[in-house]
Amino acid sequence: MTTRTFPYVTLDVFTDTRFGGNPLAVFTAAEGLSDAEMQALAAEMNYSETTFVLPPSDPANTARVRIFHRTAEMPFAGHPNVGTGYVLAGLRPEAGDVLRFEEIAGLVEIRIARDAEGRPTGAEIDAPQPLQVLGTLPAEAIAPCIGLSVADLVTNVHVPTRASVGVDFVLVEVTADALSRALPDIATYRQVAEEHLGAGDRLSVFLYSRDGNQVRARMFSPLSGTWEDPATGSANAALGALLLFFTEYDQISYEVTQGVEMGRPSTLAVRAWRTADGSIRASVGGSCVPVLRGEATL
Repeated sequence: MTTRTFPYVTLDVFTDTRFGGNPLAVFTAAEGLSDAEMQALAAEMNYSETTFVLPPSDPANTARVRIFHRTAEMPFAGHPNVGTGYVLAGLRPEAGDVLRFEEIAGLVEIRIARDAEGRPTGAEIDAPQPLQVLGTLPAEAIAPCIGLSVADLVTNVHVPTRASVGVDFVLVEVTADALSRALPDIATYRQVAEEHLGAGDRLSVFLYSRDGNQVRARMFSPLSGTWEDPATGSANAALGALLLFFTEYDQISYEVTQGVEMGRPSTLAVRAWRTADGSIRASVGGSCVPVLRGEATL
């Protein structure tokens, strides 16, 4: 039987310290892998997400990038784009400082950050879709999902709200004290997902506490295999866009710290702005650190 080998690298995203941030695996030349093999490799890597780099459909773009978490494919995600952009900028210097990835949710632009010697240090990405506010969920339903009481939720700006800039999350503001006490309850999670979302396999809850433009956050998605995520770029971008939605400003920016409770502190820079057509767009960026490289033999 003929064996096939596929190179991969791993890195930590949204950090400048190895073993911090959110780990990511990138299969840099994924041609020949089937959908089932990509899913199996993502489950084997056991990270929040794993990416697979393929040739673009349009040669004007840099690559087609597929993103899988442990149990399914994602239309878009933040740290996989930041990390894959960083990796490809190092492998393909001819690609320049602006990369474009074709993904299920749309075209994602990645702007590469470099040090004084021109080496990639990280990236900023634009979410592929404008803000979509998809509805709200009762505080009485969400609070027990995350082991909190209704009194722990802060609702003066918004109640728990489903929002998306490419993939949806339930965004929930909580008190600073409650943030560290949050703990998912799987049975309640599944019940709320089925009753309020019509889907028993995905309910991603993004908790945050805000002090001016400084945000502390946590994200839980246990039904899809991620008990907690150290850094969630797509959720943070959605948060920036949602918070702008509730103001009259033209643009806002935040620095977000996530992953502290997991021992993997992450720092994300979030921007949101209003466009000429009245929609709200968002970006998220941060640093990356390489960790491992190897190959999978199938």
